[in-house]
Amino acid sequence: MRLGSGTFATCCVAIEVLGIAVFLRGFFPAPVRSSARAEHGAEPPAPEPSAGASSNWTTLPSPLFSKVVIVLIDALRDDFVFGSKGVKFMPYTTYLVEKGASHSFVAEAKPPTVTMPRIKALMTGSLPGFVDVVRNLNSPALLEDSVIRQAKTAGKRIIFYGDETWVKLFPKHFVEYDGTTSFFVSDYTEVDNNVTRHLDKVLKRGDWDMLILHYLGLDHIGHISGPNSPLIGHKLSEMDSVLMKIHTSLQSKERETPLPNLLVLCGDHGMSETGSHGASSMEEVNTPLILISSAFERKPGDIRHPKRVQQTDVAATLAIALGLPIPKDSVGSLLFPVVEGRPMREQLRFLHLNTVQLSKLLQENVPSYEKDPGFEQFKMSERLHGNWIRLYLEEKHSEVLFNLGSKVLRQYLAALKTLSLSLSTQVAQYDMYSMMVGTVVVLEVQMLTQSWLRFSPCSCSASHRHCTERLSWKSHWHLLGFLCSFIW
Repeated sequence: MRLGSGTFATCCVAIEVLGIAVFLRGFFPAPVRSSARAEHGAEPPAPEPSAGASSNWTTLPSPLFSKVVIVLIDALRDDFVFGSKGVKFMPYTTYLVEKGASHSFVAEAKPPTVTMPRIKALMTGSLPGFVDVVRNLNSPALLEDSVIRQAKTAGKRIIFYGDETWVKLFPKHFVEYDGTTSFFVSDYTEVDNNVTRHLDKVLKRGDWDMLILHYLGLDHIGHISGPNSPLIGHKLSEMDSVLMKIHTSLQSKERETPLPNLLVLCGDHGMSETGSHGASSMEEVNTPLILISSAFERKPGDIRHPKRVQQTDVAATLAIALGLPIPKDSVGSLLFPVVEGRPMREQLRFLHLNTVQLSKLLQENVPSYEKDPGFEQFKMSERLHGNWIRLYLEEKHSEVLFNLGSKVLRQYLAALKTLSLSLSTQVAQYDMYSMMVGTVVVLEVQMLTQSWLRFSPCSCSASHRHCTERLSWKSHWHLLGFLCSFIW
């Protein structure tokens, strides 16, 4: 029994769609996720390791900072701050980087370098995929665990002004907010004035714990006239003034708080030489990250060059800074300079919590996790940490205690680096088998259909409706083939 043209074409389209689905399954690998979902409540923190001695530190460490302000400047490239433009147009920021109480980093933003996935990486510590490029157009509420979610659960009062993407990602998380749209790219003035106009009022108040500001003007200038436009310098100077206003206000308020404050300057992504972003050029992935606090005071002659880190490290660092659990899906590691001024026991406690979180994520996503070098390093670190605790409880001051603590610290840092790399690599692994199978299915069906269209007879004595149906399906098939080629 011969298949009708419509039936044959329908079967081919169904198989073609199946082939594309198999290909996309391999092209968009399953993300690294914790099985413990955020909405199920917080798990108790891992207790401090012990070796023959009891330890009563089973709670999260206290916050390191009283208030945290995050200034995110959209499309802020690393050389806009650390290069000649920063020296010329951002003198106050340059002073803080070179001589002030700060730690500077070049944070790598993994592709896709568009706003929504980058905010997601900063707040969750996870690595968004290319499917998030589509979601960037209309960001849905973020269901993953995040610093914002943990802060709200802990009763922190969060205020936000700027890009409305944050409001869409974190609905009902802010006690006060004012979102601005990024749709009107030609506007690079009012879009930032709408953020800055709130500053004088909110900085005088003390009824908040976390303030987030997302400025869009620099990104809009890049889209209009590129990174070498004279407008870039003016905008950087404006942002430098904003940073100085916030920093001086936070410093003046510290006399009223038991803890220091933290100011974070960062970009979500960079800017290419044509003013765009989204890809993986150095100009698009390298962003500045500056942590400013009186807790980071340095001695004269202490030169701190910007270190290279991952953008996903910000979530774990902010969580520790605020005394919160690290987001469950985070693949990042604590930026150690933030805590290296604390007592040794606290430093080890912070690093232990981070490695426990990463090792759990590894166990839930990598079948052969026991053979992973990072997991082996973690178990060794934990054993040494337990020995250190026993020695610490017996005698708090000795050279042996200090030397063992330094060894445990180095071991933890190595474990963190390896675990983070293993998890990040896991996210980037494409399923080549599925991609090949999907490609073969699509190509075979296309060849079969082209042969059918070429050699299947269409007699002039056949009904006009039958021939018209054949031609219609042929047009549809060519269109589908073009779309498949575009996806490839």
